[in-house]
Amino acid sequence: MHDRPKESDWKAFRRMVPELRERYLRKVNRELIGILHAEGSSPTEQFWDVEERIRKESKILRDCLDGHSRSKMWMSVLLMYRYGMIGDEDLDCYSDELRDYIEQLGRGRT
Repeated sequence: MHDRPKESDWKAFRRMVPELRERYLRKVNRELIGILHAEGSSPTEQFWDVEERIRKESKILRDCLDGHSRSKMWMSVLLMYRYGMIGDEDLDCYSDELRDYIEQLGRGRT
């Protein structure tokens, strides 16, 4: 496994994390609002559907963002890619080595 990413990759990652988190949560929050306004669902169903979704999303956020360190950056970027927090266009700022790694292992996007 790649333990020490290039300095440029690490700087790009640290710079991007807050933006990626906010962009991802903006999308998730819109989806949660959609669940709360779902036609044909009772308020109770809406509540429990939102609660289940928040639980799922909080796990994704913890997997991707908790305790990200330089030594775990490769895995963090891979998880962010698989969960859709990072898109292909976001990878443009990273080295060829990191992009190749993500493209090879990220094929199983969720």
